[in-house]
Amino acid sequence: MGLRVNQYRNQSGSKVTRLPFRNRAANRHPDFGHSKLLGYLLLLCVLLLFCPEDGAQAEEHVDSEAGETIRQFLQKACFDCHNDDLAEGRLNLQQLNWKLNDQRLRQRWILAYDRIAAGEMPPDRKDLSQADRALLLKKLSQSLQAADAAQVALHGRGPLRRLTRDEFEQNLRDLLALPHLDIRDLLPQDREQQHCNKVAEVLDMSRIQLDAYLEAADQTLRQAVASGMQPRTREQHHLPATRMFQSAETFGGREAMFYAKDSQMVPLSGGDLARMRKENRHDPEMELAIFRSASWPYYGYPDVFKAREAGAYRIRFSARAVRQLRDFSLRPAWDSIPMNFRARKQSGADVSGDVRVTRETFDIQPEVGIYETTILLKQSETFEYSLLGLPVPRAINPRNAPLYYDFPPMPEGGHPGVAFQWLEITGPLDSETWPPASHQRLFGELPMRAAEKGTLPIELISTQPVEDAKRLLRRFIQRAERVPTSEDVIQIYERLVTDELEAGTPLAESLLSGYTAFLCSAPFLYLPEPRAGTPQREYAVAARLSHFLGNTRPDDELKRLAEQGQLLSAEILTQQTRRLLLADSAEKFVTNLTDHWLSLKDIRRDEPDSRLYPEYRFDDYLIESMAAETRAFITAMFEENLPVSVLVDADFAFVNDRLARHYGLQPVSGSQMRKVDLPAESPYGGLLTQAAILKVTANGTTTSPVIRGAWIMERVLGNPPPPPPPSVPAVEPDIRGATTIREQLAQHTRDPVCAACHARFDPVGFALEDFDIMGAFRTRYRSLAKGEKVTGIDRAGHDYTYFIAGPTDSRGQLRNGQTFQNIRELKQLLLAEPRQLARNLVQQLIVYATGTPVRFSDRPVVEAILDECGPNGYRTRDLLESVVRSSIFLGREQPPSTCLQTD
Repeated sequence: MGLRVNQYRNQSGSKVTRLPFRNRAANRHPDFGHSKLLGYLLLLCVLLLFCPEDGAQAEEHVDSEAGETIRQFLQKACFDCHNDDLAEGRLNLQQLNWKLNDQRLRQRWILAYDRIAAGEMPPDRKDLSQADRALLLKKLSQSLQAADAAQVALHGRGPLRRLTRDEFEQNLRDLLALPHLDIRDLLPQDREQQHCNKVAEVLDMSRIQLDAYLEAADQTLRQAVASGMQPRTREQHHLPATRMFQSAETFGGREAMFYAKDSQMVPLSGGDLARMRKENRHDPEMELAIFRSASWPYYGYPDVFKAREAGAYRIRFSARAVRQLRDFSLRPAWDSIPMNFRARKQSGADVSGDVRVTRETFDIQPEVGIYETTILLKQSETFEYSLLGLPVPRAINPRNAPLYYDFPPMPEGGHPGVAFQWLEITGPLDSETWPPASHQRLFGELPMRAAEKGTLPIELISTQPVEDAKRLLRRFIQRAERVPTSEDVIQIYERLVTDELEAGTPLAESLLSGYTAFLCSAPFLYLPEPRAGTPQREYAVAARLSHFLGNTRPDDELKRLAEQGQLLSAEILTQQTRRLLLADSAEKFVTNLTDHWLSLKDIRRDEPDSRLYPEYRFDDYLIESMAAETRAFITAMFEENLPVSVLVDADFAFVNDRLARHYGLQPVSGSQMRKVDLPAESPYGGLLTQAAILKVTANGTTTSPVIRGAWIMERVLGNPPPPPPPSVPAVEPDIRGATTIREQLAQHTRDPVCAACHARFDPVGFALEDFDIMGAFRTRYRSLAKGEKVTGIDRAGHDYTYFIAGPTDSRGQLRNGQTFQNIRELKQLLLAEPRQLARNLVQQLIVYATGTPVRFSDRPVVEAILDECGPNGYRTRDLLESVVRSSIFLGREQPPSTCLQTD
């Protein structure tokens, strides 16, 4: 896609991305009008960041004595397999150069060190005595530490990190008081590495990307400007029940939706409804009753409303949860019904366009109640009612007859649903004060009038436009900057704005040009690496901490502490870390961490196979609940400072009504997650057995011990397996029921090479075979051909047939010889190594916080963190706080401060 940028070093020595200097406009979109801004940005890049290479290189740490000792050991124990002829594992140690200042070569030696330290090289322990192994590792470690530390001292731990598109959007939201800003999709998707989207090495920049950032910044600033001299006129629509749905019925017939009065269906035809609406004769006693989810085919929105302009709209409605009986009468529901709204264009079921679920979920109670929320709509959009967890009709296409939709059979007690009495829509909702706060962030108290020229709806009134422009520009930069901006740099922005004014551009638009340039400059788009001895270090730490725990810019308190030189105090850092973990912005930390580390962004990747698992058809509510559980769990883990062992096992879970049913727990009411105690015999508890984790490690049709085991070993236990050889085919479980997955793997691992690798992770995967593709506990497999036949009708009204095949087998043996019979016993074995669990979590937090994976020279710091936090049980917030206070985070070379003991 975009052209990769070059790298050079700034005045502090850190690597920086640099735009190519030749033909910068060549690849720019012809309709894009930011060529002047691009020129100024290039000038700023030269002034702020470019420092010609002086030829300085890290000292080449070549310890001849150590190198010769290491080579002698390797010749004795390793050259038989890793030589010019064999090079097993694609590693030729005989020809591996001992130039450790070369990062690529250093990484090969680090790999060799790790394999030797793990006892995997040489495979036969007799080839290397314990004493020789210890000496070899000591020599390797000393050399690698020295070489890597020298590189860090010269260049920093890693390159400057560009903001992700989510961080860029959130920075603009907070800077400009635009909480609902939505510009992330204007920017290219960020690449990932190390299960993280914040790794500096892959957050590159190109001319095309810079154009996208300029466009996004320009659109944002224009949204921040007052839309006129007064707030937009609010329209209010009060809709009776017979105006709340676009038609007299929906897919699925009367059972899916009807109008009712006095709790009895009123058989309105399309013509009846049209006449009622034309004559504006609506019975206030009527109700709209819906009994289906908003899965295809569906489009259930008000018949008359669509947003006149983009903005926020307040929705108030009256509703009750009901049951539909066979005579189409309504009775109060036995429990609440969850629902939300979905923004969309007016269209049919097949042409829905951009459908966006609104944030708030309501639990509609059996008694009539009034509910209220605010939703964001684009121009000409409307919204539809989305009831969660209810049935979906099925399409039936008989031969020589028209297509129709059949509703699933009625369960005992009736179909659950929601009956609406009325709905009110008010909007667009502009600020109560005018001009809005976003406008004041741009232009202060400068008066305005309706625009006579230009592209903005207003223009600023000024008798001294140049002086006002410079004043407001400096004000904006001071608010937006993370590090104080030097005078010579500010003058470049001033020149851009004054050039616009001299060219006849209105004051407001001239200022927007300067603001856009600053928002797309390197100091705003990039986070610097804190460096000891630099005057900007505390500002860099403040920015790192706020983007770590909130995906956004430092707030006023962090900025004040940085300005006063107080932020680097261990006590202050701990206080600020705890404050940010309890702030609303911490939700973004948890969401981004779980999306990538735990793959929750892929929660919808594979649809459940409705042939084998008909009970999961169209169950979006279950999938949403799964992700919500894991996020609630991780939030509580840090907020309550739980021991890291809860990743493996816990005596509690977070559930709502749907998950409690899924896990076979005692019923709970409502869609909100709540913490519940688990029965002693429950297989659940901890991260390993959460439904979300079990779903993202399955493919929607089958489970695989290989995939699940490898995922758990890498993401949770921190022992990633090597990649499979390209010539070895994947093991696909047999859904026909002829062979078990254990039998297939036994055949696959007859090759000793395969067996040695699979022994790392298959046992953990086998323990999880007692859970199906969505995390429900099972004792037997399902198949499509063999076993005990099971038939029925699913929640969408489809007939299904599958077979109950052989029993699951969750026994296993770990590489160290320990055996287990089931997941409960495996958990107990894994709990014996809490330090490794803690080490993996610390490493994941480091890459997420700093944008650079753990380097070899970081390893002693990681171990020191573990030493300090071990006596308190490796509690998760202690670990996180210790990371924040460490030299890795702060950019200084000293041991990490002590973990604070907490209740």
